[in-house]
Amino acid sequence: MGVGFFAFYLSITLLLRCLASQQPNTDAAFVSEFFRRMGVAPSSTNGNSSQVCSWSGVSCDGQTERVVSLVAPGFGFAGPIPEITIGKLSVLRVLDLGDNNITALPSDFGELSGSLRSLNLSSNEIAGPLPTNIGNFKRMESLDLSRNRFSGEIPSEVRSLSSLRVLNLSKNSLESSIPNAILGCVSLVAVDLSSNRLSGSVPDGFGATFANLSTLDLSENEISGKMPDLSGLNSITYLNLSGNLLRDLDLGGIRGPLQVIDLSNNQFHGLISQVNTSSISTWSSLVYLDVSMNELTGEFFSGLRDLRSLKHLNLAFNKFSSQEFLHIEMPSALQYLNLSKTNLTGQIPPGISQLHDLKVFDVSQNHITGKIPELSTGNLQVIDLSVNNLTGKIPESLQQKLSSIERFNFSYNNLTYCAEKFSPETLISSFIGSQSDCPIAVNPDGVGSKGSKRRALKLGLAIAFSVFFLFAGLICLAVAWRRRGKSWAIKQPLFKEEQNVSGPFRFQTDSTTWVADVKLATSVPVIIFAKPLLNFTFADLLSATSHFDQGTLLAEGKFGPVYQGFLPGGINVAVKVLVHGSAVTDQEAAKELERLGQIKHPNLVPLAGYCLAGDQRIAIYDYMDNGNLQNLLHDLPLGVQSTEDWTSDTWEQDNADAQSITTEGMTTWRFRHNIALGTARALAFLHHGCSPQIVHRDVKASSIYLDSALEPRLADFGLSCLVGASMEGELSQGSPGYAPPEFSEPENASATTKSDVYGFGVVLFELLTGKKPIGDEYAGDKETTLVGWARALVRRNELTRLVDPKIRETGPEKQMEEALRIAYLCTADSPSKRPSMQQIVGLLKDIEPATI
Repeated sequence: MGVGFFAFYLSITLLLRCLASQQPNTDAAFVSEFFRRMGVAPSSTNGNSSQVCSWSGVSCDGQTERVVSLVAPGFGFAGPIPEITIGKLSVLRVLDLGDNNITALPSDFGELSGSLRSLNLSSNEIAGPLPTNIGNFKRMESLDLSRNRFSGEIPSEVRSLSSLRVLNLSKNSLESSIPNAILGCVSLVAVDLSSNRLSGSVPDGFGATFANLSTLDLSENEISGKMPDLSGLNSITYLNLSGNLLRDLDLGGIRGPLQVIDLSNNQFHGLISQVNTSSISTWSSLVYLDVSMNELTGEFFSGLRDLRSLKHLNLAFNKFSSQEFLHIEMPSALQYLNLSKTNLTGQIPPGISQLHDLKVFDVSQNHITGKIPELSTGNLQVIDLSVNNLTGKIPESLQQKLSSIERFNFSYNNLTYCAEKFSPETLISSFIGSQSDCPIAVNPDGVGSKGSKRRALKLGLAIAFSVFFLFAGLICLAVAWRRRGKSWAIKQPLFKEEQNVSGPFRFQTDSTTWVADVKLATSVPVIIFAKPLLNFTFADLLSATSHFDQGTLLAEGKFGPVYQGFLPGGINVAVKVLVHGSAVTDQEAAKELERLGQIKHPNLVPLAGYCLAGDQRIAIYDYMDNGNLQNLLHDLPLGVQSTEDWTSDTWEQDNADAQSITTEGMTTWRFRHNIALGTARALAFLHHGCSPQIVHRDVKASSIYLDSALEPRLADFGLSCLVGASMEGELSQGSPGYAPPEFSEPENASATTKSDVYGFGVVLFELLTGKKPIGDEYAGDKETTLVGWARALVRRNELTRLVDPKIRETGPEKQMEEALRIAYLCTADSPSKRPSMQQIVGLLKDIEPATI
């Protein structure tokens, strides 16, 4: 440590000596002062630290010794750039201070406008609006301000940057629309405005203006409307418009030497045939094509085979017409192929085996039949054939390769494989619904061999144990039956004493009667994912819920009643009965419930297991100790009442392990923000992280639960496909107060991710105002709904009237006001104007209260 300190001290001493020798008001003095005040010791390229022009990153004019270039990325500069330092380098042409921790520019920075041609301040911490004097830098050719914290609009002064060739403002917080003034930057070759909050549409004439533009990245914004007219971009090689709200697809006019096209995660709809063959014929250089996660219909566009350079093809998650996989010819150079959920039918074409460079092959969630052909496994890293109708044996060559593959999934097919080659975890995650069929080894020369003896011994032991347990079971059954007969005359037995009770079983709630058409309770298995070796049955469910007694009833929702129960071993569960019949067979229901059981997220209520009891589908969840958000917000106002105000005297007794909901600090902005952010993360995961995508369909406060740590957990996801047609009408109407405006029109009543966003917006308004969605008192207004009242006040900028008095003084007022604006965006009348849940998570994280 002493040596290191001495070295640092020596370098600073030499630097100060150097400064003393510099003439004042010279470039050398300004650069020296900059390094000194930023606390960074320079290094010299020739060992002479007294000459600033020899310092690493500093370049000077050979004759005048004026500094013309300062390239110092990652030098450790922190804080604002000091005044009267860099701003005084009047002939500076290149300035690169990227990848530091600079927080602000000096007021004299504009003095560089006469000479500066390249500016790179990327990956710093500069906040606030972009400087309006940016238009004075008329010689600027490259401007990179990416990965900072700039906010506000792109200033209209950019129209003066007619020499600008590269513009990179990505990964900031810029808002509003792309200004028409950008059309003044006629020399642009590369534009990157990705990962901001830009909205509106792309200026008209964009394509015709930039004849030399080769790179355009507008991804991860909120740009809406039709796809911009890009017909004039004759030099375009990279086009990325992914993660926006664009609707009308039009690629017909693009004629440039395209190499990358990414239009994924938008709202493009209509026939994919709009991409005509004449357009494709000009894409001979195309390497990457992604139009996934849209609403495209029709058949795949023809001519794919002619794209001989194409290596990445992703058409997943669209609404294409049913088409035979055999009839689709793929480019021979493919390395990545994702056709998941594209309505493919028929068999996998043998030609797939000719794709020798293929690394990723995903055709999951289709209707593919037949056997898996031999695949070229030399480069294969990912293979997903799940949720199809494939049959037969997984090819041996592929099974041998799986140990070195990064990810694979063959679940929900009718395949056979050898289980000995895989771990139990792999079998649970990747082979659900398939059967193990390992070959029996035969050794004709080793009848008395060690392996044969071992197998014979195992077989003998298996038979012996089977006979023993059979007799033991019969004896126990006889004893139990005898005891049952004797005790019947004395008292009415508890259910756990009559495990073999027969049905069918009929149960009554306040509003529902449901029947489990089961003859023998012990004959119906209960699957618990985390404990697959425990042989639970419907009899255990009956015992756990006191025969589904009213006293164990927690709630009655749209899908059916929910009961609390304790399974053997002290497993505390919530048992949801889907009483409205099923739209699928038992096998399909089991597959779907198994799939839902694999969906794990810290902010989702996990599906712990299930039971198929006759026509009833019973979902078993982990029990949430602290109830749901509706009770916390409205039935038990946070921090106002105590647990003694509950009508149930057993609250403390039943929730001894739960964290008290009246703990100091729960009535705070931080607490409610945490609920909002956790719920947003759960929905973003369902919308963007699940395959297939899951639309919740009924986001509301009563669907958000709080676990023992008071973390939010979203429930009731993915169940809509398990209920019968009788529920379709009710589900499509939504819950009162949470249903978006489009649900009032029958033709638009289908649930989408945007209807989920609307429901989340209502919940966010609830968290911020403490008001119920309907039937509450909305002070000073005649509005009958929370959304109508809140949106009117946001439009009038009367945000302080909305904030719940119980949290008003517990956090920054600006954060709460910004959250109200987010709720306003979520509850827009038009679905296309609502942000995605991914964007909402980002917006909420930006206003996350500081951790104490």
